[in-house]
Amino acid sequence: MKLYKYQGTGNDFVMIDNRLQAFPKENTALIEKLCDRRFGIGADGLILLENDESTDFKMVYYNSDGNQSSMCGNGGRCLVAFAKKLNIIKDKSTFTAVDGLHHASIDENEIVSLQMKNVDEVNIHHNYIYLNTGSPHHVQFVNDLSNFDVKNEGAKIRYSDLYGKSGSNVNFVDQISENEFSIRTYERGVEDETLSCGTGATATAIAMRAIGKTNSNNITINVQGGKLEVSFNEENGIFTNVFLKGPAEFVFSTDLTF
Repeated sequence: MKLYKYQGTGNDFVMIDNRLQAFPKENTALIEKLCDRRFGIGADGLILLENDESTDFKMVYYNSDGNQSSMCGNGGRCLVAFAKKLNIIKDKSTFTAVDGLHHASIDENEIVSLQMKNVDEVNIHHNYIYLNTGSPHHVQFVNDLSNFDVKNEGAKIRYSDLYGKSGSNVNFVDQISENEFSIRTYERGVEDETLSCGTGATATAIAMRAIGKTNSNNITINVQGGKLEVSFNEENGIFTNVFLKGPAEFVFSTDLTF
């Protein structure tokens, strides 16, 4: 079986063409080992591309702990680039994921624009915002973002009574300008900071508009691994036509024997 590795602004994934259903999806130990950065390929997650009756393909996403998880925005963008490499698509795509239908486009420079789910509920609290952009996200401002202890402080919030057993991803934010923000993200399932989080970037952009930190509907999000763009339409607190845009790059491929 052939494995491919892709990364989107430093968020990296093992990709497998599973249209023949050859991969042992119940083997969580194998998935965890493949994602291990010392004893395996090394990745934030593993993604299977599978057949779907009504769209170009189906996305099945696993966190690096081996468990199937909620939507991954950068993973979805990388999967579109992977589908293009497999000649399943050309420059446009529709696919299904755990949170429903997605539309995407990819240009000649491997820049992928992915439509995310609509957001009709943003919970604004005294010092944080909570919303779901395909995955649950806690968003809050911090001082001195570059030196902030994301892993430990993020874990405290992820495992706190706020979110119970299922937990939440946690984004720490600093505002750069009217329509530009920097974030660092603690991801559940990885249980560490990642260089980028697509659903987190999307959640942050929407949260900043919801609390009035920006009036823009096209927002730049700086992540540790680069830059992402989030655009949307907003009317009466409902966010539609939400798109996440950024690079999705092939890293290498190898063979797997198991």
